[in-house]
Amino acid sequence: MEMSHVLRRSLKPAPDHAQKAGVMILLFPKSGEWHVALTQRASKYAHDKHKGQMSFPGGSMEDSDADLISTAKRETEEEIGIPREKIHALGLLTSLYIPVSNFLVQPVLGYVEEEPVFVLEENEVAELVSESVKVISSEAVRKLKNLKISKQMTLNQVPYFDIKGKVVWGATAMMLNEFVTLYRGQLKEGSGK
Repeated sequence: MEMSHVLRRSLKPAPDHAQKAGVMILLFPKSGEWHVALTQRASKYAHDKHKGQMSFPGGSMEDSDADLISTAKRETEEEIGIPREKIHALGLLTSLYIPVSNFLVQPVLGYVEEEPVFVLEENEVAELVSESVKVISSEAVRKLKNLKISKQMTLNQVPYFDIKGKVVWGATAMMLNEFVTLYRGQLKEGSGK
């Protein structure tokens, strides 16, 4: 629950009627380093509760999807133009329930072998932001701020990642933090510490 706001820590597990979704934490090589792709949502739906927020490519599971890995790959292709057959799934991170939209989200860690040419689906993605895993793993990008989430509500002292001036908070920050924790663990393991 690191990188979660204090209000989030008291929430119950996902209800049985939660809608399943898959998101892709996509790694790709750029300038000799691994980078992570994030999107800023630009929903065509006025009722989208996550409009304008930073997220990973992803969305609802459809009947045609074999599993949530297939969902994450399909949505990544639809939203940022990476052919699903070029995405190699490394594994699953911890699923996370998002109460405000009633989604039980399964993060999938995947990679592509070459730096991709991103083609954004404008109805869903306003902007693509990428950053190196090295920078995302540094303490310099972890910050706290008060976030106004509606006219009536401001959350105080919200932990977030500052990625190129974008605020990555909430469920996306929690998923990104789990990835960073795994990455740091691999570095320690590799160095013998």
